[in-house]
Amino acid sequence: MIHNMIGELEDKLGYKYKNRQYLKTALTHSSYANESNGKVKSYERLEFLGDSVLSIIVSDYIFTHCPKLPEGELTKLRASLVCERTLCSFSKKLDLGKYLYLSRGEHHSGGENRPSILADVFEAILASLYLDGGLEVAKKLVLRFIIPEINNPKPNTFKDYKTDLQEIIQKNPEETIEYVLVEESGPDHNKHFVTEVRLNNNVIGRGGGKSKKESEQQAARSALGLMGY
Repeated sequence: MIHNMIGELEDKLGYKYKNRQYLKTALTHSSYANESNGKVKSYERLEFLGDSVLSIIVSDYIFTHCPKLPEGELTKLRASLVCERTLCSFSKKLDLGKYLYLSRGEHHSGGENRPSILADVFEAILASLYLDGGLEVAKKLVLRFIIPEINNPKPNTFKDYKTDLQEIIQKNPEETIEYVLVEESGPDHNKHFVTEVRLNNNVIGRGGGKSKKESEQQAARSALGLMGY
């Protein structure tokens, strides 16, 4: 049954894995890995890599195909294409929730439909494609989704506070900001993250959310408020 499900997903991805373990790991939520007592790994490390793979593919494409956009607009466009809401929509088009390995508690709480999980697993899938087949294989999947997004833009309800803050800080090149995860609490099916944004190691904002990305956005929002924006 599991073998058939993996084959079905490979068909949707348009790629046959040489090592299917990459794909299985990309579909394994931390709650399931925790229940296995260390026998399987979760997708968290793949998600980390996938985030960078996604960023370079999207950055390269819009840099090449949107030659009239200035740097600031390119940054905002990229942010809208890699935000949680957009990645969640890509996952739903692939029906990735159907294939996830979740703990019983996570499954009963609707984890297969949770936006933060679906966004994370899309990045993990990209990393698995990159590791198994190379950048061009990952790029093929990303472009399948982002090209229609660029050609048919939707009303953008996503507010990218991190980019707004970065643009302000860049006016003073000697200043540096970093986002530091300072708290992670709650059960696997209802995590809460708290992040601080630090300017030259001084805390200027703090925010929380159900995903790391959301907590970073809220920290940046807090910093902007402190700075009067």
